[in-house]
Amino acid sequence: MLVPSCPMMHIARPALLVLGLLLLLADAETPPKFLRTPNDQTGVQGGVASFICQATGDPRPKIVWNKKGKKVSNQRFEVIDFDDGSGSVLRIQPLRTPRDEAIYECVASNTVGELSATTRLTVLREDQLPPGFPTIDMGPQLKVVERTRTATMLCAASGNPDPDISWFKDFLPVNTTNNNGRIKQLRSESFGKCLVLKHTSLPTNFSSCYNY
Repeated sequence: MLVPSCPMMHIARPALLVLGLLLLLADAETPPKFLRTPNDQTGVQGGVASFICQATGDPRPKIVWNKKGKKVSNQRFEVIDFDDGSGSVLRIQPLRTPRDEAIYECVASNTVGELSATTRLTVLREDQLPPGFPTIDMGPQLKVVERTRTATMLCAASGNPDPDISWFKDFLPVNTTNNNGRIKQLRSESFGKCLVLKHTSLPTNFSSCYNY
């Protein structure tokens, strides 16, 4: 005995399949989400300030830096993108007071949405530095090593409260694994310019070194 088929069932299945694919494509796109936002900084006249901003999303968010609501545009302002495109660093050098004192904004956007985070920069003159301002007790030294060798650089800083130390290579942040009190080591098998940042809740200070 033949059972009559229902044409509507054959039509509905492809429609459901297309609907499912559309839902999967829609789920693949996500709005920006910050992985790292810039922190407020206090710098010294003639010194350096570096702000870091990192975001994820699909499509990958584009990051733009603003000062007082307008995109930064100045010879002393440099934006360096992460190698993987996930973030960027806003670097200001040399710092000027009072013109650089402002609210800065990191804006991460893609086709799905937009997200922003703000940070404040304060710039002091040398005669305005408060007690406990961080100082570098032992800065990284100039190193000349073979390309197949590993370079080890040390940095020690003091201040009140005790400073944290971060490392930058080609002005981009570097992850370090060795930390002994106030001293951090940077072991690098790659070569280029590196910059050491030490910071507390008080002003920020920098030291630089070079590998070849």
